[in-house]
Amino acid sequence: QFPFGRRLPCDIYWHGVSFHDNNIFSGQVNKFPGMMETVRKITLSRAMRTMQDLFPLEYNFYPRSWILPEELPLFVAEVRVMKDSDPSWKPTFIVKPDGGCQGDGIYLIKDPSDIRLTGSIQSRPAVVQEYICKPLLVDKLKFDIRLYVLLKSLEPLEIYIAKDGLSRFCTEPYQEPTLKNLHQVFMHLTNYSLNIHSENFIHSDSVNTGSKRTFSSILCRLSSRGADVKKLWSDIISLVIKTIIALTPELKVYYQSDIPAGKPGPTCFQILGFDILLMKNLKPMLLEVNANPSMRIEHEQELSPGVFENVPSPVDEEVKVAVIRDTLRLVDPQKKKRKD
Repeated sequence: QFPFGRRLPCDIYWHGVSFHDNNIFSGQVNKFPGMMETVRKITLSRAMRTMQDLFPLEYNFYPRSWILPEELPLFVAEVRVMKDSDPSWKPTFIVKPDGGCQGDGIYLIKDPSDIRLTGSIQSRPAVVQEYICKPLLVDKLKFDIRLYVLLKSLEPLEIYIAKDGLSRFCTEPYQEPTLKNLHQVFMHLTNYSLNIHSENFIHSDSVNTGSKRTFSSILCRLSSRGADVKKLWSDIISLVIKTIIALTPELKVYYQSDIPAGKPGPTCFQILGFDILLMKNLKPMLLEVNANPSMRIEHEQELSPGVFENVPSPVDEEVKVAVIRDTLRLVDPQKKKRKD
């Protein structure tokens, strides 16, 4: 770490938040310019919708979404049309603030008229999406998958997907959304930062049990039940590639304005966190993409009121150490020198 700046150039710069943490003229940076903006909920939804208009069958892994406040009238009208054509359709929608993270400000609604139009939506735009009511359950609980994806370069486009990820569980048995249970965040929202506050949250020393497990442990269970795990993986890989293809045009614009071609400058790579939900029929659905996935390998435990200590988390360690180690191997600047 260089709290006071550095005097010598480095091979790899590992930045905390974004590409613009320092002026860098060479080497490799672990962030792409513009990535934070490109994967925000609204920008991601726009990019996905563009692709859904062009290739509806290829991009059917992203829930139907509308951008608020600008598309509120469209949202109301489209839902009305869909309900008129199919009176049995009883949807639920999930509203997510654009800049929110860790489950902050997310809520579920049954009807467009339930959107909280207090001053906040004007000053705080959001995305409203069709809520996936039939998720795959394990131990009667809803869960999502955090997969780590290394975008190694834009030109040529090079993507690596870590073989293992995290499965993050809700802490209350799942029921399909009704007006009575819509507000039960521990049942509907898989965010780790919310569920960690539930009294049912289980910190486990095993990677196969508890409220956070390895994705590979879930695949083992599915495989033992006769599920086609190979097909599931190939669907996930396809989802990741198509998502990055949808984001590439915007990323290239940022890249070229920050690092003009033909001039000396750094090259970039970045670890992204893909949040994916499996439906009951094992179809993966993309929830969101995180530009700064947490790489912590411990969690805070409250010893007594207000007194916390950091406790190692075996499941985080198993997955994240491998992600960082393999990323450094893949971008290893010495590799080329050795070949030469």
